[in-house]
Amino acid sequence: MAAQPVDFRKGMHGLVALVASALKADPYCGDVFIFRSKRLDRLKLVVWDGTGVILATKWLEEGRFHWPPIRDGAVRLSSAQFALLLDGLEWAKATPRVVRRPISAG
Repeated sequence: MAAQPVDFRKGMHGLVALVASALKADPYCGDVFIFRSKRLDRLKLVVWDGTGVILATKWLEEGRFHWPPIRDGAVRLSSAQFALLLDGLEWAKATPRVVRRPISAG
């Protein structure tokens, strides 16, 4: 998730370039990259599915998406936090559980 708002006139190619240059990430790795508008009521999602790039847009009819304070760089979300973000809920309050390796019985 990009922490800075982007120009929402950017299309697929412009956002893929931002993933590579601003986020220093591989746009073709299969991760979902999320960009927000300045008004916080719109999102653009970019993901490579193995055959092409998918660009999706969502805007809220009422309210705003909850976003972290604006900082340079990116924020990583768990799948549960991502689902909350898309629903317009306060995803930051959902703390992912720590996954521990099982103790070998041996």
